[in-house]
Amino acid sequence: MTINQSGWKPEMAVKGADAAAPTFTGNKALMLEEPLIFEIGSTETTGVDFAEGDVKHDRLGDLTRKAPIGLPGLSEPETVRHYTRLSRQNYAIDLGLFPLGSCTMKHNPRLNERMARLPGFADVHPLQPVDTVQGALGVINELAHWLITLTGMHGVAMSPKAGAHGELCGILCIKAALEARGEGHRKVVLVPESAHGTNPATAAFAGFTVEDIPATADGRVDTAALKARLGPDVAAVMITNPNTCGLFERDLKDISDAVHAAGAYVYCDGANFNAIVGRVRPGDLGVDAMHINLHKTFSTPHGGGGPGSGPVVLSEALSPFAPLPYTARTADGHVHLIEEERTEEFSNEHFGGKLDSFGRMTAFHGQMGMFTRALTYILSHGADGLKQVAEDAVLNANYVLRSLEDVLDAPFGSAGPCMHEALFSDSNLAEGFSTLDVAKGLIDEGFHPMTVYFPLVVHGAMLVEPTETESKAALDQFIGALRSVAERAKAGDASLKSAPHFAPRARLDETRAARKPVLVWKDAEPQAQAAE
Repeated sequence: MTINQSGWKPEMAVKGADAAAPTFTGNKALMLEEPLIFEIGSTETTGVDFAEGDVKHDRLGDLTRKAPIGLPGLSEPETVRHYTRLSRQNYAIDLGLFPLGSCTMKHNPRLNERMARLPGFADVHPLQPVDTVQGALGVINELAHWLITLTGMHGVAMSPKAGAHGELCGILCIKAALEARGEGHRKVVLVPESAHGTNPATAAFAGFTVEDIPATADGRVDTAALKARLGPDVAAVMITNPNTCGLFERDLKDISDAVHAAGAYVYCDGANFNAIVGRVRPGDLGVDAMHINLHKTFSTPHGGGGPGSGPVVLSEALSPFAPLPYTARTADGHVHLIEEERTEEFSNEHFGGKLDSFGRMTAFHGQMGMFTRALTYILSHGADGLKQVAEDAVLNANYVLRSLEDVLDAPFGSAGPCMHEALFSDSNLAEGFSTLDVAKGLIDEGFHPMTVYFPLVVHGAMLVEPTETESKAALDQFIGALRSVAERAKAGDASLKSAPHFAPRARLDETRAARKPVLVWKDAEPQAQAAE
């Protein structure tokens, strides 16, 4: 086996669509192939010199490592090149439109980043004395004010870290409120089919029994079925509005009134708030609790597992049960962080009356970077700008829907305008072709695929959310690409079954990868040398 000085082996070259004319390196001009770090590094060397240490008196006991750790060693330039080359294989909002329908992925203004990186925000520590973090606490307090204003609610809990964490916060507030009035026997949470998938998991985690509520033919909650199920055992309804089919729940006020009359509460999933911010106040629709994904509506880029932030706005009925901590501003303008039960010496515009908190959601106070970016976004847009955010997001989604409904099945296209998401299915593709083939073909066109196979109420779903930050030219390019792939799938183009062809890796066996992931690197068995 020939190995050059860098450790490169010819078999590392990828044979893809260009296999007829492969390169020695596997590179395709500036599309650089990059093996695993274990393949290019050596466990016998390191790019750093360490002095011999005295390990005679360590305190590890029987935890001391008995064998080499087996990590590959690289020089500094090799390390930089490795991770830079890998980064070039990532799709990002700074490269193109991100059509994920289950997550609002829009441009993050650089002004927000600049504010978040100011030393007083970026370097703040949660254990600093309150007097040294007045600016940071002031940001939290002011952001809380604007979130309440935008939603028409009564209070807000700022500490939840993301959407599902916010859901749990709201459900725990509901649970505490029911127990406080002696109705802890209410153990059923109703979840419509069009709600987000985390809703039933959250309710079950909090100790409730989950029951489904069906959707109507037009993709909205079956109001009659929901009302028929209300009773003394129902604790809450968890509803998503706009819902996961990209449609506005027009009967939400009627639903809320019926739920309240039955003695239960309304939780609204606010992941899709981007579609109605500045236009609709959930509080006016009778919502009791709603989380807001700051990393969606208010622009912080997200993905890869974090970071996130999910403040929860609360009705007057639930505000007293909100988690600690919260901020309170005294008459002289000083901002306090209240980490124990509320005392009368502090006024607090975010919670009125007695606070009977259910406890804490996190060790500290929230996500400072998210708070700073969100407040910057709100203040720089203003009321008219935030209203335009929702209007343009809805306009763009409807442009995508109407531009593609002649080539892709749009199951709710006849139900009227959509909100922020355009929903398609694979029902009119050629036999043997599916949503997966369309998604993989879109990768070859240079786009990250849309959300696929969700929501579950639509077979072979393709969910597209263009957001408000995309221009008509960007949308036209995406529409043209998706149309081209869809037409190939309808015509039975067999090459789609093996797409993508131009990506760094060909199509993977995703089911096998999920069920039998290879989590530990194992070097290939050495091949026997042929006798000369």
